[in-house]
Amino acid sequence: MSSDEPHIEEPEGCRASAAPYVLGALTDEEHEAFRVHLESCSVCREEVAALQVVAAALPAAAPQLSAPPELKRRLMASVREDAHRRELAGARQAPAAAARSRTSAPAWLRWRPNLAVAALAAAVVALAVVAISSGSGGGVGSAPTRVIRAQVLPSRASASLSVGAGHAQLNIADMPQAVQGRVYELWIKRSASGRPLPTDALFSVSAAGAASVGVPGGVGGVREVLVTSEPLGGSRVPTLPALIVARVS
Repeated sequence: MSSDEPHIEEPEGCRASAAPYVLGALTDEEHEAFRVHLESCSVCREEVAALQVVAAALPAAAPQLSAPPELKRRLMASVREDAHRRELAGARQAPAAAARSRTSAPAWLRWRPNLAVAALAAAVVALAVVAISSGSGGGVGSAPTRVIRAQVLPSRASASLSVGAGHAQLNIADMPQAVQGRVYELWIKRSASGRPLPTDALFSVSAAGAASVGVPGGVGGVREVLVTSEPLGGSRVPTLPALIVARVS
C-alpha cells in the first residue's frame, strides 16, 4: 500500500468527514485533523474538490437570509447524524461485500458517495428551511440591503458584496476558473493591520465565471472580505495575495 492510501488505517476520516468538512460542520479540531489528512490522501482530496463544486451552488438554492443560531445548529447536527447512520450501515455491509470479491475496490469506496450526496442533500434542505424561517421576519420595515463594489484583480471580472440585516453575500461575475489543484477561499479581516481569518467557505465558479457565496456569520465587526486561491481543502493562512477585496468599513 502506498503512503498516499491511508484509508484502511484511517477509515473514519475517509468515510465520514469529507462532506461535513466541505459544509463547515466539523469542530475546529476535526477540521484541522482532516485538513492534515488531505495532504496524504488523494481520494479524499478528489472527493472534497467534487463536493466543493456542489457546495458552491448551495447559496443560490435559497436566499442568503439570517436565521436563529439554534436553528442552524440543529440543522447541521441533523446532517452529521444522517452521515453517521450511513457510515454505520456501510460498515455492516462491508464484510459481506469483501467476501464476494477480494479483488474489488474496498466496500466503503462503493457507498461513500452516497454519504456525500446525503449530506449535501440535507444541506440543501437546511438552506431552504433557513430561508423560510428568516423570510417570515422580512417585509415592510426590513433593513435595506447595502451593495459594496469590490476590488477585483483579474481583468474583466467583477464582484459586489450585498449586506443586509444579519447576513452578507459576495456575488462574483466573469471570474476565471481556479487553476487545477486549487480552489477559491473566503476570508475576513477585522482590522486594517490584522491578519485574514478563514471562514472555511470554499467555492468554485460556474463555467460562465459566476458564484454567490454567503459570508458565514455575517460582517458585523468585519473590515474587509477577501478571496484568495488556495490548495484543495483550503488553508488556515492565505498562500497567495487576495484576488477580491470588499471593504465593508
